Amino acid sequence: MSEIRFPLPDVGEGLTEAEIVQWRVAPGDRISLDQVFVEIETAKSLVELPSAFEGVVSELLVEEGSTVDVGTPILVIQTDAAGLASDSPAAPTAAPVVDSGVTAGSAEPAAESLPIYGTVPAADAAEASGAVLVGHGSSGPAATRRRRHATPDGAHGRLAAPTPPPAPANAAPAGAAGAVASAAVAAAPSRPTPRLPVIAKPPIRKLAKDLGVDLSRVAPTGPIGDITRDDVIREASQASVFRNIQTPERPEAREERIPVKGVRKAIASAMVQSAFQAPHVSVFVDVDASRTMEYLKRLKASPDYAGVRISPLLIMAKAMIWAVRRNPTVNAQWTDTEIVVKNYVNLGIAAATPRGLIVPNVKEAQAMTMVELATALEQLTLTAREGKTQPAEMQNGTITITNIGVFGMDTGTPILNPGEVAIVALGTIKQKPWVVDGEVRPRFVTTIGASFDHRVVDGDVASRFLADVASIIEEPALLLE
Repeated sequence: MSEIRFPLPDVGEGLTEAEIVQWRVAPGDRISLDQVFVEIETAKSLVELPSAFEGVVSELLVEEGSTVDVGTPILVIQTDAAGLASDSPAAPTAAPVVDSGVTAGSAEPAAESLPIYGTVPAADAAEASGAVLVGHGSSGPAATRRRRHATPDGAHGRLAAPTPPPAPANAAPAGAAGAVASAAVAAAPSRPTPRLPVIAKPPIRKLAKDLGVDLSRVAPTGPIGDITRDDVIREASQASVFRNIQTPERPEAREERIPVKGVRKAIASAMVQSAFQAPHVSVFVDVDASRTMEYLKRLKASPDYAGVRISPLLIMAKAMIWAVRRNPTVNAQWTDTEIVVKNYVNLGIAAATPRGLIVPNVKEAQAMTMVELATALEQLTLTAREGKTQPAEMQNGTITITNIGVFGMDTGTPILNPGEVAIVALGTIKQKPWVVDGEVRPRFVTTIGASFDHRVVDGDVASRFLADVASIIEEPALLLE
């Protein structure tokens, strides 16, 4: 019998410690290759760790909520699978067979190929999260994943709540086999994933809950009739994510103390560094965005954009990329000895999440078409809201947008993302009185604000850059030049 003490790996550049947020396994559980077994919070993001080994969990060495250094053992795994198949109390029984929606005695794969934790197979969970353990890589389509279910009654079929097959007209009353199945179904509520009469993976269920979407009303478009992220987004409105539906009761405790750690600690450090090291200068401009709103309507009606979420943020992103090409010094970095001008755009999007403000970025945004950029922005936003943004997605940004308009704010003075010299704030777009050809008319108006590092960006460059951004919002047809 072989025992492995699994150390906390470095899941990002320069990571020194992380907090154990939630264990996905317990002592006695069987763990498979690439199965996510723990969630950790680093200084940058929430990360799911996949296992690099197969076996049975014998001990959890760190409690949830504890912060440990990289290299510290956090888990003990017994890897002698042959000996543990009969010794482990968590060995599969008839329950997984009931969970797959098949009757006793049907020709199904061995129970050992079925998942023990949750309702999603470990291989599928690893692919869905994109989790790859640093230092080990992904196992790819290796035989150890044992993906044997290719029909709705297989792996994905288990995502839906099991429904008993219809009884034939001449069926006899249920006997011992029926009693076993009934007992297993009765025990099902103790499993961690809610049993809902739809096919959707846990991240999709959480997204639907956050957006206030009833999954039973969503038309699935997945390959096996499962609900995808796009399906949920089509049923939701963007503003619902940021709107507080209920006012909570006032807590009985007079004070609440929140430890400064993880993402909040990283945000505080970065903001102090940026605010006191980079001399900020801010400029603002009011813009008639009526043509942008008309352009968005045409895009939404275009077959080329079917299933793609379109918002003013897309036009703003394109406007910034265009303006950067005309004013390249706003897309630079100050290093004390030189100014590094970037000839590519890794466009950062400031995202408010339950864990705090993060700034993931769209890599090589300057090379994307409008459709590609819209898809990338949607994926980035969804990943951030789910708390699944990886450290690599927040590194090497070159310029940032903060879309404060979704909160109903007109404008603000944003603080630079460390390592960058420009950030633009897009305010809310709403109808206001506006003078057109000497007459006051209702127009869709917004305010764009921007902050710059004055060591790199002079006032004339800052003004020209913001004027270029405003010109695209006023007339998006300029993007066709």
